[in-house]
Amino acid sequence: LIQCPGAKTGNYIIPESVTFIENYAFSGCTSLTGVAIPGSVTGTGWRAFSDCTRLTSVTIGNGFIFIGEETFSGCASLASIEIPSSVTSIDEGAFLGCTSLMSIAIPSSVVSIGDRVFHFCTSLVSVTISSSITNIGAYSFSYCTSLTSVTIPDNVTSIGGGAFQYCTSLASVAIPRNVTTVEFGAFYSCTILASVTIGSSVASIGEWAFALCASLEGVTIPGSVTSIGEGAFLGCTSLTGVYFEDNVPSLGSFAFDGTSTATIYYLPGTTGWGPTFGGRPTALWRPLVEASDTSFGVRTNQFGFSINWASGRVVVVEACTDLAQPIWSPVGTNTLTDGSSYFSDPQWTNSPARFYRLRSP
Repeated sequence: LIQCPGAKTGNYIIPESVTFIENYAFSGCTSLTGVAIPGSVTGTGWRAFSDCTRLTSVTIGNGFIFIGEETFSGCASLASIEIPSSVTSIDEGAFLGCTSLMSIAIPSSVVSIGDRVFHFCTSLVSVTISSSITNIGAYSFSYCTSLTSVTIPDNVTSIGGGAFQYCTSLASVAIPRNVTTVEFGAFYSCTILASVTIGSSVASIGEWAFALCASLEGVTIPGSVTSIGEGAFLGCTSLTGVYFEDNVPSLGSFAFDGTSTATIYYLPGTTGWGPTFGGRPTALWRPLVEASDTSFGVRTNQFGFSINWASGRVVVVEACTDLAQPIWSPVGTNTLTDGSSYFSDPQWTNSPARFYRLRSP
């Protein structure tokens, strides 16, 4: 055990005889600039290095197993740290308020990120989350205002409430297929978040989950979703389309308040839909030819275009040569993987004119 070491300034090398660093051992050592933790140490107690405001360098030995609660909280000068592969647990608030921390790589030995681990790490730009992670705790990345992107691994099954709230530089996020609930306020006030992919196992979108995401323009709600909580998309002022892949889910109050340009789209054959949903108008969701991108038109001696619709849907493309007396014939069947498929017609030059239409079989 170690507590209240004799040297609390400059760089400090912890002796090899030490096996554990006690609660508050170096807490408030405002002149401590560097520390080397040997391989004999297995972990740290609560707030072991908290509020060491000049601490810039930390070396952790390969015997380390867990980083205790709020171990480095308030270490405002700590810009980087390498977590060894021996670590299996990063406890609540471990790096809370490390406002200079710019990047972090979480090794594959760690399976869970505790609550508030990186809360208020305002300089954190990038984070590498290993595929072994199954749980991202509540408020774990909240107020990481410099975080521009994050890849959530497929093994993650739980994203805690407020996990990414106020991540005001986060532009896109994909919620993986094994997550079943988007917890309350998970992405609250991510003001430039423009693209969201919701995994196919999500059953519930919690209260205020995407509220005040003012740049979000469109979102597809998978068929697995059965409930959308209060205020889930409140204040998403750029939202123009919400696309539902199945029957109408239950809906909390104010879910779409402040989304005055949004239309709710639903698929043919689904049930429960009326002329409005959550105060927004509804419309039938039909397959769409994407005519505004580079996939449209002649390329490599064939004519083609992209078709966008619900993922997994089948679209038959039919063609005719005369719209005055049309005789439509199928020329292609496309299954839309991830909501898109490219159609091409190598026979397009065999007729003076050729017209196309889409239908669902």
